Amino acid sequence: MTASDPRPVGEDDLHAFVDGRLDPGRRAAVEAWLVAHPEAAARVAADREMRDRLRARLASVADEPIPAHLRIANLAGPRRRRLPRWWPNAAAAALLLALGGAAGWVGRGSVPGPAPAEPMTQAAVSAFRTYVVEAAHPVEVRADGSTDLVRWLSARLGRPVTVPDLRAQGFRLMGGRLLPAGDEPAAMLMYDDDRGTRLTLYSRAGTTGGRGVFRYARADDVAAFSWIDAGMSYVVTARTDEARLLRVAEAVDAQVSGKREGAR
Repeated sequence: MTASDPRPVGEDDLHAFVDGRLDPGRRAAVEAWLVAHPEAAARVAADREMRDRLRARLASVADEPIPAHLRIANLAGPRRRRLPRWWPNAAAAALLLALGGAAGWVGRGSVPGPAPAEPMTQAAVSAFRTYVVEAAHPVEVRADGSTDLVRWLSARLGRPVTVPDLRAQGFRLMGGRLLPAGDEPAAMLMYDDDRGTRLTLYSRAGTTGGRGVFRYARADDVAAFSWIDAGMSYVVTARTDEARLLRVAEAVDAQVSGKREGAR
């Protein structure tokens, strides 16, 4: 808050700031507040980057003309008298759902804010919290035995396990371990960077095939991106900002998909 605008800055202000919907006076108050709160400023910067990336990916879809049979005049005109009162709300809900699906499919990225964590993501975050604090034994097999690590985890999961190279994203492999996941095993690879930030890649055989969009979740200070692809489920987890973690998730996805395509 500032002397000229004493209202406290809340999440609504930050979302409106990212979207450019604040009036000049309120925008100045939020900017001043962000200077005094660097963690919130970093999150806002990450949200802006995410917004710009989604807009760039969806630009071609947004510029496409609306088909004639889907224009409001053609939909509403002949049937206006027969439509029940709830139709406008239902139509709006359907439109929002369609737009959300288009964003997920075309963007292949994430949603602007965190979603409720799914069971697999909860398991990955729990494993992250358990092992990321370990100094002596964070992994069972260290990176210098990566050949044995890949062979061991692949045999236990019954699927080929890929160890992504994340050096371009600033992370180096520490090693990995096998984890229980209900009736099935799961693999966890751990990475770290030069600042001591640790990151995990949790994977296990999924119950469905196909390909799913990235889903973002946050549990306090821990962020996670999850997705499914070709019968495997993946979760990357770290104490870092959303934009950096998304870059890691995209790199992992590209490498595991590339290995699978190359094996065909």
